Amino acid sequence: MSPTVSGFAMLAGLLVLLAIGTPVAFSLGLVSMGALFFVYGPFFLETIGEQFLGGLASFGLVAVPMFILMGAAVASSPAGKDLYEALDRWLNRVPGGLVLSNLGACSIFSALSGSSPATCAAIGKMGIPEMRQRGYPAEIAAGSIAAGGTLGILIPPSVTMIVYGIATETSIGRLFLAGVGPGIMLTVLFMAWTVYSCKREGLGLTELSQRFTMRERFAAMPRVLPFLAIIVAVLYVLYGGIATPSEAAGVGALFCLVLVAVIYGIFSKSWKFSQMTGIFRDTLKESVMIMLIIGAAELFAFALSSLFITQSIAAYIADLDVNRWVLMGIINLFLLVAGFFLPPVAVILMTAPILLPIITGAGFDPYWFAVILTINMEIGLITPPVGLNLYVINGIAPDISLGQILRGSLPYVGCMVFGIVLLCLFPGIALFLPDLIMGPS
Repeated sequence: MSPTVSGFAMLAGLLVLLAIGTPVAFSLGLVSMGALFFVYGPFFLETIGEQFLGGLASFGLVAVPMFILMGAAVASSPAGKDLYEALDRWLNRVPGGLVLSNLGACSIFSALSGSSPATCAAIGKMGIPEMRQRGYPAEIAAGSIAAGGTLGILIPPSVTMIVYGIATETSIGRLFLAGVGPGIMLTVLFMAWTVYSCKREGLGLTELSQRFTMRERFAAMPRVLPFLAIIVAVLYVLYGGIATPSEAAGVGALFCLVLVAVIYGIFSKSWKFSQMTGIFRDTLKESVMIMLIIGAAELFAFALSSLFITQSIAAYIADLDVNRWVLMGIINLFLLVAGFFLPPVAVILMTAPILLPIITGAGFDPYWFAVILTINMEIGLITPPVGLNLYVINGIAPDISLGQILRGSLPYVGCMVFGIVLLCLFPGIALFLPDLIMGPS
């Protein structure tokens, strides 16, 4: 069987398993083992454990559960509510200010949690009912938070950036810095569209009559600032050469747990220490899920390589006699389609090692490409058939249909596509900060 036929057979098998609801890790593992057994017989079995565990044998992966723990600690507390209320007091004088508050809360909460589903769930539980109560359509209320939640995999610290760094052996610190500028850019684009859309439709104008004094605005900040300080501290120790990503993640998680216990458990009495069990349970569940995907994706990559599928794809793309920007367009289309069906971690682990030599050979920066790849994965989070964020929003607001959520999030997909175009025209949006702080790559 030729590598091309083998590749299509594996892809078809993977899509069938995903379509019938098989978890991603098991789908990747079953397809890999089936392909290897078909070609090499039962002798391949002795390599399964080695390849699977080999994908997890990286000290850098310690940062993944630590950042997830940091996000779980914040998500389980009223920190999201405080962040949301603080921003609402500052932005209520702008048309559509409540939607802007939600987007701002999503961007900051994303930096704390590094997780898109956690951001959607935490901000959506408060933001969606509040927006609908003030007369915003269900599409805008749900779509804006579904889109805002995608920022969790771009704004540092980002779990997907850690996975990309490990898969491609690139600097995680530089990847984090490369995500700062584009993360801010996407937040601004989301907010600009929101202001334009709400002003055009006359939404949120009733909020202009509500006024908050400067004293009331600053009174909402003390509970929020400590968590923002953690973000700054984690980034400082990373880029100051004081700690590795794993060490910074561990310290950040510890401080988040302490702050939640002190601010909400001791002072405000709005959080119970018994909820600590739930924090560790949620962290364990999400960490194990990601680790299983990482191990299974490593086995999948081994199967692709053993059947010469990876080499054939790389050679085919490399032999395309096209302009490098046409090549980048083809790769973007491929990543976009892959993101429709697979979660970001799986796509990154499966495609990054194949595409990186092609990208660098065409003269593109690998850190810039990491941002492009991540934005494509963000689009996949709010587009069917997988669209994880769509289902998270539907879970917390079941009376809003998936169709309504999708319609509300589509304008933000346009903002992301425009963001990719801006990054292609001005790569410095992603590369200026890492080059400034860490020197040219």
